[in-house]
Amino acid sequence: DRGSVQGAIGVRRAEEGEKLRTLDGVERTLHAEDLVITDERGPIGLAGVMGGADTEIADHDDTERSTSEVVVEAAHFNAVSVARTARRHKLSSEASRRFERGVDPEAAAAAAQRTVDLLVLLAGGTAEAGVTEIIAPFAPRTITIPADHPDKVAGVTYGRETVVRRLQEIGCDVYGQDELIVTVPSWRPDLTDANDLAEEVIRLEGYENLPSTLPKPHAGRGLTHRQRLHRRIGRALAGSGYVEAPNYPFVAEQVFDQLGLDADDPARRVVKLANPLNDEEPALRTTLLPGLLGALRRNDGRGSHDLALFETGLVFHPREAGAVAGHLPVDRRPTDEEIARLDAVLPEQPRHVAVVLTGAREQAGWWGKGRPADWADAVEAARTVAREAGAELIVRKAQYGPWHPGRCAELAVVTDGAERVVGHAGELHPRVLKALGLPERTCAMELDVDALERAGDDTPQAPGISTFPVATQDVALVVDKPVPAAEVEAALREGAGELLESIRLFDVYENPEQLGEGRKSLAYALRFRAGDRTLTVDEASAARDAAVALANERTGAELRG
Repeated sequence: DRGSVQGAIGVRRAEEGEKLRTLDGVERTLHAEDLVITDERGPIGLAGVMGGADTEIADHDDTERSTSEVVVEAAHFNAVSVARTARRHKLSSEASRRFERGVDPEAAAAAAQRTVDLLVLLAGGTAEAGVTEIIAPFAPRTITIPADHPDKVAGVTYGRETVVRRLQEIGCDVYGQDELIVTVPSWRPDLTDANDLAEEVIRLEGYENLPSTLPKPHAGRGLTHRQRLHRRIGRALAGSGYVEAPNYPFVAEQVFDQLGLDADDPARRVVKLANPLNDEEPALRTTLLPGLLGALRRNDGRGSHDLALFETGLVFHPREAGAVAGHLPVDRRPTDEEIARLDAVLPEQPRHVAVVLTGAREQAGWWGKGRPADWADAVEAARTVAREAGAELIVRKAQYGPWHPGRCAELAVVTDGAERVVGHAGELHPRVLKALGLPERTCAMELDVDALERAGDDTPQAPGISTFPVATQDVALVVDKPVPAAEVEAALREGAGELLESIRLFDVYENPEQLGEGRKSLAYALRFRAGDRTLTVDEASAARDAAVALANERTGAELRG
């Protein structure tokens, strides 16, 4: 509104803290990097983003003032400056979106004249003589490009004539023979180098006409040992009836309270993101269970009550408190020392595998009764993973975090002569189920796959096949209830010696009247076989007696009468 403008119109950077009320009625505090349109009073517009309310054109029925004279202004503003101003004030407008994408710097004068012509033609206006025009002189932008460069990029022979014709179609002036000198039109600020021009030629010739050529890998290269193991684990769990459910690696810190972790649990030490996707989940996960249990809860809430889900993925553990990664240079390749310093503060990222189960593990049908999922299925999933890694898994009773204290198994392996806990499996605690809104008797398992890989030997070994018959010996041992069956089995296996081919627990029996209070009976099937002869009854019996003797010595097991 010409009547609302006082003095000359100018353009400058805003002063820190200046105020401007924009057309949307919001009073904004300006930043020193904001570009503004001004009159003698101060800012009257946020350049390239939105005009000011003080000079807004008034409606014809406005009782306070009406607009009879207007000033037509057309300008070209820097795309980066406009984008920063729009984001700084959280003000996305039609003008800012256009300037951010780049506009023709030579179009301003033509646009202003067209506006004046329309006001005169359609609105009955009268144009005053004269115009103020300020132009920063600039030379046309030229790019040198070999005539066959688009051919090399696309892998197709276009020829010089086709390249020149396509570039002229987009407004370029082209000169030269083998080396083309291309003058880029002012309305294409996105064309800055030879590859941009090659892309235009290829686009106009048609992407669908490009040949599809697969790269040829070098012989002897393929998946790494780690990648092959991860794929085998996924196939094994899928074959056992689990469905893969990948999740985002972000968690809220309060989930550790819901899982019942101790205050000093290492899993509570998290890496926090500076720019999280969701303010409610600002940390990187240290366990796969929150994401998997969330997926189980969603599916159960939508009517799928028989669920078995698994996930393999990275977890993140900070190396040390207060460590901050430095900024690598962008004007040169970082040195090996700079990269090493950066790697030293990155979190450890081992790969884990986890499963969750609820509902029926086996459905009922004509073949018989089904059965619900229980803690034993979670333990068996861990054994399935360990077999793929070629690791021997040690399973024993334990108590940890979200698992039920009476139905929790600690999973360990032996690495470099030392035993290391690599995970847990079992039924989740009722308090955890209530806190997370999960179905009753939900079970879970989580393992450190990288630790399993270090402890295992997954080199395929063909099983030995003997032509001699097997000798089977069954033993029923009575032990105290707290004694784990795994300890009894380990003692039997060691005591039986090299003749033992396999051992299997096939019955657990409890009867206070027959066995005594606090006692249980464990029945094992022992299979003996020699690779070079048929075993005699005495040899098999001697091996069995040696196994029972060692079990008695270590666990107090007694043969059941």
